[in-house]
Amino acid sequence: MVVLNKIYTRTGDTGETALSDMSRTAKYATRVAAYGTVDEVNATLGLARLHAEGDVDAALSRIQNDLFDLGADLSRPNMDKDDEAGYPVLRAVPAQVERLESEIDAMTAVLEPLKSFILPAGTPLAAQLHMSRTVARRAERLAVQLNAEEDGDVNPVAIKYLNRLSDWLFCAARMANDAGKADVLWVPGANR
Repeated sequence: MVVLNKIYTRTGDTGETALSDMSRTAKYATRVAAYGTVDEVNATLGLARLHAEGDVDAALSRIQNDLFDLGADLSRPNMDKDDEAGYPVLRAVPAQVERLESEIDAMTAVLEPLKSFILPAGTPLAAQLHMSRTVARRAERLAVQLNAEEDGDVNPVAIKYLNRLSDWLFCAARMANDAGKADVLWVPGANR
């Protein structure tokens, strides 16, 4: 359980922040950028939920919780030392990716087939989900960059989750556009 008795600590005033293993790193470090961008995805989903109802809202709520798990995962370096932590370290697990895949398959089964690239537009929910998708792609790029910089010290499931999440958000945006029937299609060269 997390208890926050004080919001400001002044410990970051010199440009460093604590990771979840209590080591310190620069606030501009790729690890911080990666989990910070996951937090940004989460915030954009909060905005999307203003337009969501029922099953979609419930799914977005689950994803928001997953993203907190993912942020905790990315904020902890040295995966090889997880057993030394003295407590269960929170890492993304395959079941979270599998749930996204199952939901993507269910949405794909009812979506209009794609015959063109689509523009990130349509209903307010669709537009916001497209915004979330682009931020999720940035988070994925940063997680991949971190993995390269840290010699594979990023949970591969975390990277898979971010990859599937952007696909999930794409499908969900299309669902919010009348199952793809109201997608806004790209017209190549339309304004030449």
